[in-house]
Amino acid sequence: MKARALFAALAMAFAASAFAAHCPMDMKAIDEAMSKNPSLSAEKMAEVKKYRAEGEALHKAGKHQESVDTLAKAMKILGI
Repeated sequence: MKARALFAALAMAFAASAFAAHCPMDMKAIDEAMSKNPSLSAEKMAEVKKYRAEGEALHKAGKHQESVDTLAKAMKILGI
């Protein structure tokens, strides 16, 4: 039983660190796409910037799943 609990704890720790590492990669991809001046309306570009900033704030707050989800919204608008 102790082995299962240890395994579960390790799996959760690994999953959390995987999400933590995913956020910066997503932010970098968004930044690169934005640097290429995508043909988006001003409204859509503002949305992308909003989601990018929210995603970074969530990442810094340790809310990695929420960060990944928010950054995914920006990536979808950018088509990446």
